[in-house]
Amino acid sequence: MQTTTDPSINQLRLMQHIEELAQIGRIADTGVCRLALTPEDMEGVKRVRAWMEGAGLSTRIDAFGNLIGRLEGMDSTLPILMIGSHIDSQPYGGRYDGAIGVLGALEAVQSLIEQGIQPLMPIEVIAFCDEEGARFNKGLFGSRGITNQLEEGELERQDKNGVTRREALEACGCSPADFAAAAYSPGSIGHYLELHIEQGPVLEAMNAPVGLVTGISGPLWLTVTMKGMAGHAGSVPMLMRHDALAGSAKVIAAFDDMVREDPDAPTVGTVGSLRVFPDSRNIIPEEVSFTVDLRDMDMKRRNRLQAQLMTLLDEVSSRYGLTYSVNEDTNSEPRYCAESIMSVIRSAAEEIQLPLPELMSGPFHDALALSYVCDYGMIFVRSKDGISHHPSEYSSPEDIALGTEVLFRTIRSMCILPKEA
Repeated sequence: MQTTTDPSINQLRLMQHIEELAQIGRIADTGVCRLALTPEDMEGVKRVRAWMEGAGLSTRIDAFGNLIGRLEGMDSTLPILMIGSHIDSQPYGGRYDGAIGVLGALEAVQSLIEQGIQPLMPIEVIAFCDEEGARFNKGLFGSRGITNQLEEGELERQDKNGVTRREALEACGCSPADFAAAAYSPGSIGHYLELHIEQGPVLEAMNAPVGLVTGISGPLWLTVTMKGMAGHAGSVPMLMRHDALAGSAKVIAAFDDMVREDPDAPTVGTVGSLRVFPDSRNIIPEEVSFTVDLRDMDMKRRNRLQAQLMTLLDEVSSRYGLTYSVNEDTNSEPRYCAESIMSVIRSAAEEIQLPLPELMSGPFHDALALSYVCDYGMIFVRSKDGISHHPSEYSSPEDIALGTEVLFRTIRSMCILPKEA
């Protein structure tokens, strides 16, 4: 899309950073695997840190594993304007998810510096640790950490190799003993901005390169464990079996049907991970654990579906002679963007004559955690074919540059206006 105003950011530099970061943890031709707190993730952090310092930011890695680059403001006592996202990925992910939010924020702030603009308040560009939750099955770790939202037992969560989050943090030089000192005091973060790929098909359907996010739907993450009795696959009659996998399959299929009941609702539900014990072709499965991801903007509808799932577990367990347990990993309500920030983003887009459709976010982002301590705003960039969490994930350089340009102009307006603007 052509605009009538010359860009303020350096698109070539931004895309070079994105492409260079994508080589760290690269899989296939275009994919990325940088699981949180792995050597690949830490190599990415090191590279981004060097770019931050080259841009003129002071940097630190906090106890939660967050990388933070700081630009001082004229008044260091004012609440921080925080901008960022994450660079960790899914095990079979793409190069744009999270990364454009960190590198776009860096490019926007570096452009401020190069244009001689000193902000009123301090600005911090942050790459949050473990947004994805792919390794330890609970995301938004760094953003929840700095906002005092961590839960009991999080440090003892294990990855598939039995490594705990505590061990992974310590291996990366981060000390959980310093969590309290690393958390931000109430009121110290004034506003939060995040640029992100849409990860869905809405903007492409509208032929719009950039969109304004109005809120984030509330995710419910559960881990369900169903237990039966192992036995020889060739000798136990079908009517005498207590097959945990057969029962789990019934629940999973029925859950999928449940979330499809209203085609006009934005409800989505996914079972994305499943473990079978003892995992042998000629043993009846004794125990199965699977994850449930349920999201909706309407809490009443989401709660109703959760209740239906519990009833379904009761019925299937009774039919197959199983027992079950449910662990709640994440439970968040929908969080809406601040109108004051959305107004600034709209004005920023108008400056370059860029239409800005408005849409909700189904996926959660670090902005969700920040929404509990400050006003937040988000900008989406169009995703080709709506694909994300896959190596074929793609957003064009032109779309990313437009989204970053809107971010830059939003930051510029917010940091030269009084803090209540």
